[in-house]
Amino acid sequence: MLEQEAASTNTAVFHPNTHIGFLELTVADLERSLTFYQDVIGFQILARKDKRAVLGVEQRPLLVLFENKEAQPKPYNAVGLYHFAILVPDRVALAHTLVKLATTKYPLGGASDHAVSEALYLSDPDGNGIEIYRDRPRSEWSYRGKEIAMVTERLDIDGVLGEARHIPEDWQGLVPGTTIGHMHLQVADLTEAEAFYCKLLGFEIAARMPGALFVSAGGYHHHLGLNTWDSRGGKRAPAGSAGLRSFSITLPDTTELENIEKRLQLAGQTYAREKNSININDPWQNQVILTAGTFSTEDIAAR
Repeated sequence: MLEQEAASTNTAVFHPNTHIGFLELTVADLERSLTFYQDVIGFQILARKDKRAVLGVEQRPLLVLFENKEAQPKPYNAVGLYHFAILVPDRVALAHTLVKLATTKYPLGGASDHAVSEALYLSDPDGNGIEIYRDRPRSEWSYRGKEIAMVTERLDIDGVLGEARHIPEDWQGLVPGTTIGHMHLQVADLTEAEAFYCKLLGFEIAARMPGALFVSAGGYHHHLGLNTWDSRGGKRAPAGSAGLRSFSITLPDTTELENIEKRLQLAGQTYAREKNSININDPWQNQVILTAGTFSTEDIAAR
């Protein structure tokens, strides 16, 4: 039903300046998670109250943690978070992260060259997947027809570490300019995911791979990855599990937010409108927060 409605009502796409804003995670032990996200990843604590903390870089909120002492890791085949991706500005910053992981002896889950980017993979103490990556310039990207050519090859670790000579000895955490570059979700059905995220909301297809779809705004390689590698036909994790609570998509202004609201109304979609945001659930009850402009720490703390 969603696919038919979206396809018949929406021919619009997201504004090219659309990007991922912040995400919210449930964790089992806030102190443990704060130690990890500060000392290993390099976030700063921007605000904290009771069982919630807002983290970011340069006073820009990027990650919100909620504690649930009973939270268990999400089953590997449940829909929800596959990983969230921290985009650093350049290869030096990626080397910075690699050196820090080595010195803290925190286990690295993988390291890949995707042609459009170079990436490191790991998991937080609750099993939430994390990618830390740097983009190659768009002038170096390749295309297969209209799709962006992405691969998974071995990362040139030595080449990245060769940039380490430019790293200050006094580690200050994630560098200015760091953002959440993309989200990657496990979903139960790619056709349904495309109907919601592309035909309804307005992302465009950047690439298709077996069992996966990559979508974006403004020609980016992907703001959102969607896969069914382990989760085809899957269900949500049990209530209260560790994992994704929500993520935000930042639009340039209220005009764009209002345009999307009109599409949602025309499609008969259920959503909640607030002053500068729209909250809507995808087919697997992942909450998507569409915001007009970047939310401040105060905005997020007030949610």
